[in-house]
Amino acid sequence: MATNFAFLKSEWPEVYEAAVKAERDAYADPRTSCFYARRALEAAVAWAYRHDPSLHLPYQEHLSALIHEPTFRAVAKDAVFTKARIIKDLGNLAAHSTQQVAQADAVRATRELFHVCFWLAQTYARVEPPPSDLRFDEALVPKAPPLPKQAVAYIRKLQAQLKEQEEKYAALEAEQLKALAFDELTGRALDEALETERKAVAAARKANAAREVPHDFDEAGTRDFYIDLLLKEAGWPLSQKRDREFPVTGMPAGRGNGKVDYVLWGSDGLPLGLVEAKRTRVDARDGWRQAELYANCLEAQFGRRPVIFCSNGYEHWIWDDAFYPPRPVQGFYTHDELELLIQRRDSRKRLADAPIAESIVNRYYQERAIRRVAEHFEEANQRKALLVMATGAGKTRTVIALAELLMRCNWAKRVLFLADRLALVKQAIGAFKTFLPDASPVNLVEDKLSEGRVYVSTYPTMMGLIDQASGGQRRFGARLLRPGRHRRSPPLHLSEVLRHLPVLRLAARRPHRHPARGGRPRHLQALRLRVRRPDRRLRPRRSCGRRLPRPAPRSLRPRSIPS
Repeated sequence: MATNFAFLKSEWPEVYEAAVKAERDAYADPRTSCFYARRALEAAVAWAYRHDPSLHLPYQEHLSALIHEPTFRAVAKDAVFTKARIIKDLGNLAAHSTQQVAQADAVRATRELFHVCFWLAQTYARVEPPPSDLRFDEALVPKAPPLPKQAVAYIRKLQAQLKEQEEKYAALEAEQLKALAFDELTGRALDEALETERKAVAAARKANAAREVPHDFDEAGTRDFYIDLLLKEAGWPLSQKRDREFPVTGMPAGRGNGKVDYVLWGSDGLPLGLVEAKRTRVDARDGWRQAELYANCLEAQFGRRPVIFCSNGYEHWIWDDAFYPPRPVQGFYTHDELELLIQRRDSRKRLADAPIAESIVNRYYQERAIRRVAEHFEEANQRKALLVMATGAGKTRTVIALAELLMRCNWAKRVLFLADRLALVKQAIGAFKTFLPDASPVNLVEDKLSEGRVYVSTYPTMMGLIDQASGGQRRFGARLLRPGRHRRSPPLHLSEVLRHLPVLRLAARRPHRHPARGGRPRHLQALRLRVRRPDRRLRPRRSCGRRLPRPAPRSLRPRSIPS
């Protein structure tokens, strides 16, 4: 049978087998096709990590972490990275969601898989790389009559069987390696063979990199589809004609007419947001002026100003010009999130006029810290803040009072409290249940399914929940409150997520001034300041224990006599 993936068969049989299955079922069973496309991607990425010594394994070895690792992104470039994300997301949608998988999505996943496999072969082929003019031929995708729809339970069963098989192979491999460890000569030969294999792959990669390969990765089509995929992931079906290329009048140039790339509509028939799509080789922020003009036209026509998004397929930016300057985001907001954002334009109360809950905090420096953060959010329109408070000053109660103030004034709907140790998680969850029980605090370390308004977690637990989706939609997108990082920074993948979210960081000591770590503190409370102005709660420092004798002067110390 003719296939688009014939060039994989000799050197990558495992990738070839999964890719052919994805191609075979694209029309007959789209859900199975997307599942096998993701499987082929996993096999290709795993092969690259095993054989390319320049690739460094990330903190976890699941697919999302592997493709986001900086060394892999540097080798694959943005075009291949975006295609890998599309395949991963469609595979997750097929395996874990009850939504119907369209044939067009399965064909797109197969097309993107072809480009990823072409990159793999062009980069690492040791025999003969595929010709540079090789193109994906959709005519080779079998158009068999649709099979009866397979239940989601069958796909999950298939995934479980595959995982069980992988675990058996891993256990068998571990036993074999353990047996080989007793044979020093065999182990040395295995190491030498692996090193020889890696050198051959490195030499092939170097030779292939020297050749110019004018391959068309169809970045424009990938951009459009990826924007559609992210919008569908956020719950926007894009099933109506008005959702794309919506005509507007009142533009200042030409005849005054224009077309908005995407319009996100509310349940009342008014626009909630718009998306301006730019070319992949252009900065997404280059579309701000045009998007602003479209927003002006929609506001004049419907009486409500939409939230603005700009995207080039790789980077996504949001601009709610009623409150904040443009900022990067990981994806698009859901219908409910945009409605809440629009509603807050009128329902958000002033933080400066709202009282602080005295039942939670009653110390002057705690109230001063909360007022400074509120001023930073409200007057300066900032989304990140840093508090530096001494040990024992009540940082947890301070942040609980601040969370209560933000939720009461309709500034925050949910709060995520991150800590680096289980002891801090238990301490925080107990404090939240004591002082803010109406928020239904949830300890994500012990209970990952419950719903509430306050979530408390460690960094590793949150890393496992970042990509969690329910019904095809991500679960977490909350205002973050996190304590100081006393010994280690959050891992890279989590740091990338925190970069897009409003964050309040707490620290027990003053950190180095660095923009990525909070910059200038909103409130800095040193122990000596409290000593000068005691509040009968904290006592001045005093010496304890036995005083050590003063060392003898240097002139009286015995000198060593050279031998």
